[in-house]
Amino acid sequence: DVDDFYWKKTEPPFQTKIPLAERNAMLWKAFNAVESSIVSGSLVSWGALWETAFDLAIFLRLPAVVRMERLRARERFRHGEKLETDETVKSISKAFLEWASHYDNPIFKGRSLAVHKRWMEKLTCPVLEISGDLTNDERKQLVLQNYDRDLRSF
Repeated sequence: DVDDFYWKKTEPPFQTKIPLAERNAMLWKAFNAVESSIVSGSLVSWGALWETAFDLAIFLRLPAVVRMERLRARERFRHGEKLETDETVKSISKAFLEWASHYDNPIFKGRSLAVHKRWMEKLTCPVLEISGDLTNDERKQLVLQNYDRDLRSF
């Protein structure tokens, strides 16, 4: 998960970014240390290096209501009781959820669907888009059904 390379370990988490050059070096080293891997997360702001690094990109998209439900549940899981009792955690979580709620807004200046679509156009590998609230097994089947073993097409 690219968040493991993007954020310094802090309490509360996700407060201090690792500098771009350092996180790219760490991820590149981990990426090249194995024959094959899956990288999850968004690399849109990480530089051109990643536009040619992959054999396949899979873009998973949920309906906005489902995505926000899952993000709220993740926040409850991550922070537990602190989400109700710690004003700093509560404030950070509220700001994150507000930011995340703008993902589908085409004029939003932060990380958004429009930003991801522009980034995917730069990728040199095939991109498989999977939309909807599907199970992991359903997603896996879509990948297997559409995946051309020599990566020439979808």
